[in-house]
This record gives sequence, structure tokens and C-alpha cells, in this order.
Amino acid sequence: MKPQTLSRQNSPLSNPLNQITLLNSLNIPNGNFDRAILRPITPVHLDIFQINLGKLCNMTCKHCHVDAGPDRTTENMSRATIDACLIALDQTSAHTVDLTGGAPELNQHFEYLVDQCVQRGKHIIDRCNLTVLLLPGKTHLPEWFAHRKIEVVCSLPHYRKRNTDLQRGDGTFEQSIEALQRLNSAGYGQGDPDRVLTLMSNPVGAFLSSDQTRLEHEWKIGLEKNFGIQFDRLITLNNMPISRYLEWLEASGNLQAYMEQLVNAFNPATLNGLMCRNTLSVSWDGKLYDCDFNQMLDLPIDNSIHTFNLEDWNTRTIVTGRHCFGCTAGAGSSCGGALTDN
Repeated sequence: MKPQTLSRQNSPLSNPLNQITLLNSLNIPNGNFDRAILRPITPVHLDIFQINLGKLCNMTCKHCHVDAGPDRTTENMSRATIDACLIALDQTSAHTVDLTGGAPELNQHFEYLVDQCVQRGKHIIDRCNLTVLLLPGKTHLPEWFAHRKIEVVCSLPHYRKRNTDLQRGDGTFEQSIEALQRLNSAGYGQGDPDRVLTLMSNPVGAFLSSDQTRLEHEWKIGLEKNFGIQFDRLITLNNMPISRYLEWLEASGNLQAYMEQLVNAFNPATLNGLMCRNTLSVSWDGKLYDCDFNQMLDLPIDNSIHTFNLEDWNTRTIVTGRHCFGCTAGAGSSCGGALTDN
């Protein structure tokens, strides 16, 4: 039986408030994030404009913090909201547009948005689940990306079949390998700065990410030896205790121990590099958030992309909670990978 989204199951944890309540109910010494950081987190320069194009996805991965899936057909960004994003982007000096989802490529306006950002000279990141590149109507994307110099950041839990399929579903690994080979054929992963292929790994289980540098070396050897695949860099991401991963932690009896692990591994050296400080996160409906994780927990900035004001963004205090221990544990975790050396 294929996994279902929390939304489709009508699970209590499909409500972000219930997720926050569950996390806060755990008795964890030193588990108050605001006390751990001593003073509020504030923004620095806005560098990254991250747009979540919707919750529609061709996959239903067990760890997904978005609760994305094939049934999330209504929560997808409209052309009007995309145009509002472009108007807001023009008010900033952000150098990077980071496109995420769900599977961002499934939004009907995806290619329009990419081309608009290319015209503006932005560095564009597409956060790709790989298997979407094999769908009808999407097989042209590797070459299309290459022509536009898009950085492709691909989710791949492991370079071995068992661990990948365990987290993302049977057959995912073979499809991911085929998609990576197509990206290599389009010029990705060969050291070309205009065709950067980044792999993103998150743990399969209730533990923190391993050393990013060591894993990159291991993965490059493993993927090239076994499949002839090359990539430019590997980034690691701690699993955030929200949405479907939170459900798995609770159902498997790992929630208390995992949260204690995050709290006990709190690293103040990660605070300066947190992505919420230099990133604006826009949801499919145009609401604004400090980060993609706050977006999924419905902890918004009091503003909308339709009324975006850069001064308001610059002077806000970043919304934090117990889930933030996920980004500050160990070497830290962000959409750009580890924040410090292990």
C-alpha cells in the first residue's frame, strides 16, 4: 500500500498547531529554544528569495516536512502570485531564487517563472526529487535547465538502493539513477559552474546528519564506481521534526529520544549562518515566512508577497520554536547544507 499524505488521512498532525503542541508537550531539559539562543534572531541582508510553488508532488516520501503528494492538487501557486513574487524580487538585491515544493516542476507556471528570473540575471536553484524528470512532459528538463544555467539540487537519501527506497518508496532508487545519468548527459556534474549538480542527503532514521565532507567523498566514489555518475557537491540536512517525519517519530517511539538528541547537540556556532537570517520564504498562497519550516508550521511573518515591504523584512524578529533545534544541532542544517565543520 502506497503511503498517503497526512492531509488525505485526515490525521490530527495535518494541522500545524497540533504538531507544535506535540513538540512542546515533551519534557526535555534545556528544551526552550528562546532561552538557548539568549537573544532573538534577527535578519541580515536578503540574499535568497525562496519560492514554494506548491504541495503537489509525484512522490509521498516518509520524511517529507511539506506533507506533499499527488493529492495536493489545490495548493499550488497561481500566475498572479508568481507575478507578485517577481515584483517583490525586483525590490531587493537578492542574488538567488530558490524554487521548491512539492515538486516545483509540476506547477504549470514553473517554466515561465524560471525564464523571468533568468532575464533578471538571478542564480536559480531547482530543488528536484529526480523522479519528476522521467514524467511525461518533463523529460526535456535536464537540457532545458542546462541551457538556462540552473543549479539542480537533487534529493537522494543515499547512494545505495535500500536506504533510498526505504525512505522514498520502492523503485525510487533506479529512477533517481536514471535521472542523474540524464543530468550528466546534459553537462551536469562535470565541474562546469553553469551546470552545478548538487545532491542533498538526509538521514534514514532518527539520527543527525553525518560529516558532510566525508560523505561527499564517499558518495562520489560510490556513485561513479557503480553507476558512472558524477556530481559537484553534497549537502546534508537534518530531518526536521515536523509533518510526516514527526508522525514517523511518534509512531516508531523515537520522538522523545530524537528531540533530546537535537537539544543536547545544540551548537551556538550555527546561529550566525541560519538560513532564516538571509532568506525570504514565500508559500504557494503568497504568505511570507522566515523559512520553509516555519511555513509548514504556519508561523508567518505579518505580511504578504502582494504587499511586500523590504523594510518590514529587514526589521522583523525571526519567529522561533522548539523545531529550530533541528537547524542548530551538531554541524547545523540549512537548505545550503551544514553550517559549521563537524
